[in-house]
Amino acid sequence: MNVIEAIKTRRSIGKVTDEMPPREKIEKILESAIWAPNHFKTEPWRFTVLTGEGRNKLGDVYGKINVEKLVHPTDDEKKEAYEKGIKKALRAPVVIVIAVEPSDKEKVEYIEEIEAAACAVQNMMLTAHALGLASIWRTGKPAYTQAMKDAFNVSDKGMVLGYLYIGYPQETKLEPPKKKPVHEIAEWVE
Repeated sequence: MNVIEAIKTRRSIGKVTDEMPPREKIEKILESAIWAPNHFKTEPWRFTVLTGEGRNKLGDVYGKINVEKLVHPTDDEKKEAYEKGIKKALRAPVVIVIAVEPSDKEKVEYIEEIEAAACAVQNMMLTAHALGLASIWRTGKPAYTQAMKDAFNVSDKGMVLGYLYIGYPQETKLEPPKKKPVHEIAEWVE
């Protein structure tokens, strides 16, 4: 598969089977991340790979965050909210927590560290697709909490950007999304 084909055919796929991909494929996905562009060669990305029972580490934090949001909950409501968090972490056999640890180098801009990590995730998703795996990058407010930083050993200056869920797709024939034509999104100044 050439890179243009991979870019055009990759889809975010959230419905995957329970089958665990081989570790070698996950390692190839991780290796592709390190080739992402990053200003000053800081390599600010950090990854925590969760599989099997390890996914409960993420589920526990999700669950606790869910419970904290409740107002005067009953014990049953607490239990239900916590279990919903656990379920979120079990949606795929592999979950990679994406974090950024920004460099202390003088000229490094924080936003550029985040952008570099986002480029790394795109590399990972394209590699997963090329290896026949499905992936979806999930983000949201729980990722940006202190509880999530604490759970995954992210420094005060760092942040959790989100989670890459990976597995074998339940369905493989997905329609391409409608995209704006290039002339609507690009302006040429000559």
